[in-house]
Amino acid sequence: VDKDALDTQVKDRKIQEAAEKARNEELANEMKQNDKIMCMLEERQKNDIRNINKAITEFQKNFQKPETRREFDLSDPQALKKDRPARLSDSDPRCTVSGLQKFMGEDLNYDQRMKFQKEQLREWSLQQQRDWKNALADQKFADDLYDKNRIELDQKTMEQQRKEEENRRAVCAATKDFNRSQAAELAERKKLEKYQNMKDDMDEISSLLQGDLLSENPEQAVSSFGRHRVITDRWKGMNQDQLMAIRYSQQQQVLEKLRLKEEERRRDAEWDRQSIQAARAQLVLERHQQRQNRERRRALDNVNAELSQEQKSKNIYLKEEEYSNFPTSQYYAQFNTTSR
Repeated sequence: VDKDALDTQVKDRKIQEAAEKARNEELANEMKQNDKIMCMLEERQKNDIRNINKAITEFQKNFQKPETRREFDLSDPQALKKDRPARLSDSDPRCTVSGLQKFMGEDLNYDQRMKFQKEQLREWSLQQQRDWKNALADQKFADDLYDKNRIELDQKTMEQQRKEEENRRAVCAATKDFNRSQAAELAERKKLEKYQNMKDDMDEISSLLQGDLLSENPEQAVSSFGRHRVITDRWKGMNQDQLMAIRYSQQQQVLEKLRLKEEERRRDAEWDRQSIQAARAQLVLERHQQRQNRERRRALDNVNAELSQEQKSKNIYLKEEEYSNFPTSQYYAQFNTTSR
């Protein structure tokens, strides 16, 4: 197993996991920032709507009172209190031939009233126009301010995203440089290790070739305690005299083994012969026993047949004796009962 390669893979995997974790954290922070910006925008929009509604309510409260309406005199709760007496002047409603108090458009203050109403309507119209222009100007100012703030917020967001992108690129570049340096260092270390291993292998091969182990030097097995003793881990074999003695001993062992096998074969043959004789004797004895059993069974069958014949004869005699002693009247009565 290439442990260095596995360690490098583990280190690369950890670096990738760290980069992935950092990227996920940046994305999470970016999502949080976007959510925060959206919440701020929604809150600002709600405040603008609330301010507009409040301004409309204030405008209606200040400039569109019920008393200023043209039809307010029809639904004025203080109309009875404001009513004039029954007779005040010639234009009094009671001064009519038909008994009616007043007709529409026949009062003395008709011209002044109409002029006043027209002036009042003109003032109302001008006031409404001014109020409408002011409201439009306020709305435009609020929209411009909202657009300006939104543009500034978008610019800040883009600037922050640009900085984050630059930071991410810087991190990626630093990671690549670190990985490149690590790869170069690993390649250099592997090269040095390969060179050192090759050198060690060459030294070992040279030592083995020049040593006593591969040169088969028999003197290296001689013990320092005497030439009759050897060192077992350096012993290179026996001489010719020792080999001849061992071969002679092996031949003697082979002859002894052949002699023992011949004796065992003879003993087995004698044992087989005795077994066969015992089996034959047993077979003869079994046949004699079977013959005696057949004779004994035949004699027993003859005795049983004679006893059976005697029993039948005895039964026939007893029946005849019973018929001869049976009364005639009882026989006829039994016969008549059986017939009915």
